[in-house]
Amino acid sequence: MSDDDFDFTKPQTTSTGSSQPVPPAAPSAPFKSANSKFYDAKVAEQFFRTFGKPEQFAAGTALFAEGDKSGKQGFFGKRVIHRMYYLASGEVALTANDKLLDVVKSGEVIGEMAVISELPSTEAVAARSATATAKTAVSGFSLDGAEVQAGLARMPEFALMLMSVMFDRLRFVAARLAMRKVTKRAVAPSAMTTFSAELLATLEVQLGRASILHFAPASVIVREGDAGTTMYVILQGQVEVTIKGGLVESASIGATIGEMALLDQSVCAATATAKTKCKLLAVNRKALINIVKTRPAIGMAMIRSVAARLRYMNALLNA
Repeated sequence: MSDDDFDFTKPQTTSTGSSQPVPPAAPSAPFKSANSKFYDAKVAEQFFRTFGKPEQFAAGTALFAEGDKSGKQGFFGKRVIHRMYYLASGEVALTANDKLLDVVKSGEVIGEMAVISELPSTEAVAARSATATAKTAVSGFSLDGAEVQAGLARMPEFALMLMSVMFDRLRFVAARLAMRKVTKRAVAPSAMTTFSAELLATLEVQLGRASILHFAPASVIVREGDAGTTMYVILQGQVEVTIKGGLVESASIGATIGEMALLDQSVCAATATAKTKCKLLAVNRKALINIVKTRPAIGMAMIRSVAARLRYMNALLNA
């Protein structure tokens, strides 16, 4: 497999073979993975067939229900484990508060956010934000968090694609936030951490001292609207992230900055400013792709981080 074959961060073609990317969702529609220009149904199907289990659902059957939580249900109840699904055939209706949100069709993935949020290395408990009901007879494959993590270690190209798709979703939410004329946020700024101390040490060794940069307080690290050429990992200090001047995130040791623009080669969605003296690890695009290929745990950590950020940004949007 060549590097170009591996790089699923590049826009994919449609199922008809056209060189044009899949059109984005309408502004009023909910975001789903298949709407992203980075989504590749063939890669998704290969991943689910290889690491998941076959599924069959009769019309009218619920795959999962709004509000369902992972974890043990009741004192003597069994443990509920979320699963994500790839539809090989059939259609599934997504509803929330008894309103139709979307219809998921063959070749698409559903339920990934809840699963990613509770990957085995975390203790997070995720709740379903919608109900998924089979409109027709459905066949496909499903994965739980443990199966996803095991699969990503063997097929990291899926991690790259999934990250790009999730960044697309994050931009979708950020664009809606940017249209809000809000001077004070109803939800406190989040404090995101992507990498553990162990993974930070791995990155430092792999990238070397030449990749370390220092920023004085009040220095702008990345600016909203600028082209993204570098991802920064915070080794020391604190960074504030703003969108249209509104504080949305407080980042410290282990957090990443600028990874969205770097990975999908678009402009920065936010401005990051050093709040204190900062020591950062700079990562270019080629280095990031190579790291994810050779160190799948780093890709998994980034996926979990963007899932947490998406949940937080959605909370801001709905506040």
